Amino acid sequence: MPPFVVQSDNGDNRLQLGALVQFDGRFFAGDVAGLDNADTFVIRRLRPVVQGRVAKYFDFFFQLDFAGAAVNIRDAYFDTRFSDAFHVRVGKGKAPFGLERLQSVANLLFAERAMPTTVAPDRDMQIEVLGDLHGGALSYAAAIGNGVVDGGADDVDANHGKDVTGRLVVRPWAHRTMSPLSGLGLALAGSHGTQPDLLPTFRTSGQQTYFTYVSGAVGDGARFRVSPQAFYYHGPFGGYAEYVRSSGQVRHDIVAADLDHVAWQVAASWMLTGEAATDHGVRPRANFDPAHHSWGAFQIGARYHQLTVDRAAVTLGLTPPSSSRSARAWTGGATWYPNSFVKWLFNVERTVFDAGSSVPRPPENLIVFRAQLAF
Repeated sequence: MPPFVVQSDNGDNRLQLGALVQFDGRFFAGDVAGLDNADTFVIRRLRPVVQGRVAKYFDFFFQLDFAGAAVNIRDAYFDTRFSDAFHVRVGKGKAPFGLERLQSVANLLFAERAMPTTVAPDRDMQIEVLGDLHGGALSYAAAIGNGVVDGGADDVDANHGKDVTGRLVVRPWAHRTMSPLSGLGLALAGSHGTQPDLLPTFRTSGQQTYFTYVSGAVGDGARFRVSPQAFYYHGPFGGYAEYVRSSGQVRHDIVAADLDHVAWQVAASWMLTGEAATDHGVRPRANFDPAHHSWGAFQIGARYHQLTVDRAAVTLGLTPPSSSRSARAWTGGATWYPNSFVKWLFNVERTVFDAGSSVPRPPENLIVFRAQLAF
């Protein structure tokens, strides 16, 4: 049971208060003058959460973010639950697309999501239908929304077009396992809509911008995304893989081109203390209690991820010489879970770049530690 819950005797009405606080230390080895890579301490996320249920069949979820000295409505939606197999959700929430984006940020294996998330949609204003069939062996979600730029979220619609987004998940062994969080899962996601005028910029885990478009370039015409995904959790092992291709036209003055951005990742983890690995967080067998020689749970993880921008963006002059056309990164991490609400995370990541035109970019060597409280 979460720590702050008020509900009616029959559970038809429920109010739950939560919060997410992430304090990061971000440091760079081999700093190069002129790059946006200052060593710093930062509050990465500061999010109060209000969620609950009204009249048995109506669930709601509200989440703000105060990090960066700005107020941002991250989520604001409510569900009408007809059955486990059919919910209707309206409001602002995550588009049903990216594997890692759909994971709660409190439960991420690494400090920052990988590069496929930067070409997948974030949150959208949408109406969505979703549900689980056959005990979770098949899950689906489909939404019609305003549409957002790659990696972005927005509250305002910039055109008359709408994006259609959907995701289908198959867990072929779900009926053989005691938990729906274990076993193999295969997923396919896609979206189609109108390319917004605003175009994305791509950043590293250290928040260094390595790709952007020239001033005056805009999105034009249709945009299509596709993403095959896979995950596997069994005992202390967890692993997942994700591929995303985003295709759309970009125009600058009289020059226009259909560009494909491609990103993928593969990641794996192991619980050193033997707990079950899941994408819904880790529950230590014994909470941190030095007086009784109990230290919580420990996990290690590793991943490789990369993003490649269409070569035509460079040859047609749609990106400035300072942009890098591709980035590849290796990440290693260790996480300590004193209990179910607190975790300490340590990551080392090296990112290398291909020069987009004539300006080489040195590798980024990032060290991150995070202290997190989430309930």
